[in-house]
Amino acid sequence: MFEKVKTPCYIVDEKKIRENLEILKKVQEESGCRILLAQKAFSMFRLYPMIGEYLRGTTASGLFEARLGKEEMGKENHVFAPAYKTEDIVELDKICDHIIFNSFYQYEKHKDLCQNASLGIRVNPECSTQQDHAIYDPCASGSRLGVTRQQFPENLPDRIEGLHFHTLCEQDADDLVTTFRAFEEKFGQFLPKLKWLNLGGGHHITRKDYKTRLLISLIKEIREKYGVEVYLEPGEAIALNAGYLVTEVMDIVHNGMDILVLDASAACHMPDVLEMPYRPPLQGGFLAGEKAHTYRLSSLTCLAGDVIGDYSFEKEIRRGDRLVFEDMAIYSMVKNNTFNGIPLPSICLLKENGEIETVKEFGYEDFKNRLS
Repeated sequence: MFEKVKTPCYIVDEKKIRENLEILKKVQEESGCRILLAQKAFSMFRLYPMIGEYLRGTTASGLFEARLGKEEMGKENHVFAPAYKTEDIVELDKICDHIIFNSFYQYEKHKDLCQNASLGIRVNPECSTQQDHAIYDPCASGSRLGVTRQQFPENLPDRIEGLHFHTLCEQDADDLVTTFRAFEEKFGQFLPKLKWLNLGGGHHITRKDYKTRLLISLIKEIREKYGVEVYLEPGEAIALNAGYLVTEVMDIVHNGMDILVLDASAACHMPDVLEMPYRPPLQGGFLAGEKAHTYRLSSLTCLAGDVIGDYSFEKEIRRGDRLVFEDMAIYSMVKNNTFNGIPLPSICLLKENGEIETVKEFGYEDFKNRLS
């Protein structure tokens, strides 16, 4: 399969997406919650009709994502951003069911322009449960995301119908329970007056060892105790382990060790490798030194630090060989770029019948038209 596509290339596994959606559907049915696709993690709208068969809608981080969710899925449509432009709010109010503000200033500035959407406030429960990804911790000291209890009024404005918090990143249900208890202690007094509570994203619900029963129990407790509609906004969980990035070994150079030059790039095609940072899973690849042949995997950009990591293999790698990175459907496609004029990878769909369909190819005009 991986020998047939033009590299570099993302391949999204339709069957795996559906398997993830089946798990999420079961959580919805057993807990009574509403699950939304967080488009910031996965925006391959070719699959939105299928996703819409299982989930209640989409959530966005700004106007363009909100438009995409409205146009391509057409179900519930929510949006949160740290700040909004006035002209964007006018359009967002027409296409969104929920608009969530990051401060009471933003709410006061825009409330009179919002005639249709249900309005909410993002809060900061000041409860960090992250150990590995500080860059993604909204509860870190100095975070701009969410209103702390100290900055909260004793009485909510009448038009605020919901609260939102998002504090997790690739975490399990026990971290959500810890966070909710902290939230409940600080903000629980407001819940009986509200219509909904949004628990944000970062829930790795479709991971094999995820504590699904604990999640369902918590959601049922919240709904029964406070009478609010509960929303979850996972992004990764929808497309977890459902994508590949196929790349070709362009050259092998030596400088203290053998270095593979690939036609895929960490900086361009999987930015989280450098931002988080993390070591992406690779088919047939092991930790450096575990097998007979160890290589550093790098790219054809000019960035010296454009290094994916050191891997070992059972067999010697040769020029022209293909390597396949896993779990590349989430964030990689939405964050990629054309630094150095490096082409964007094609997007292919591995259909449930085993066929591979090329959904999108990118060329020079895609690069050129971004810049002027």
